[in-house]
Amino acid sequence: MKHRRGFNPLERMSAHRKALHRNMVTSLFRYERIKTTKAKALAVRRTAEKLITRAKTDSVHNRRIASSRLYDEGVVAKLFTNIGPRMKDRPGGYTRLIKLGERPGDASEIVILELVDYVLKTGEEKDKKTTKVEKKAGKKGGEKE
Repeated sequence: MKHRRGFNPLERMSAHRKALHRNMVTSLFRYERIKTTKAKALAVRRTAEKLITRAKTDSVHNRRIASSRLYDEGVVAKLFTNIGPRMKDRPGGYTRLIKLGERPGDASEIVILELVDYVLKTGEEKDKKTTKVEKKAGKKGGEKE
């Protein structure tokens, strides 16, 4: 039974676990999408959602709390200026897990932890830009002749 077990210690000492949470949450906010094991993702998700809830109201107190947990001022700024306002209307559930399958070496389940409003960048945008460049180059070439 899982009575009175508030979190998954991930078989790490407390300092190592706190550093793991700090690094993974920083990476999640920086790239808005990370690939990790399911156990780590579920543990880090709690920390990330609490920080996003803080970032919804921009105040000095909330910024100091986020800074004490993140250590990267650029990511803290992104959290309060970009991610927090995007999640303003959401009452919770800011992240999602996408299952990828098992890792070949130890068969641990691998997932993608991402922000809910993350938009995957595809090659279609690049194709549009290259066609515009080609059209401009074609017009310039026609003008010269």
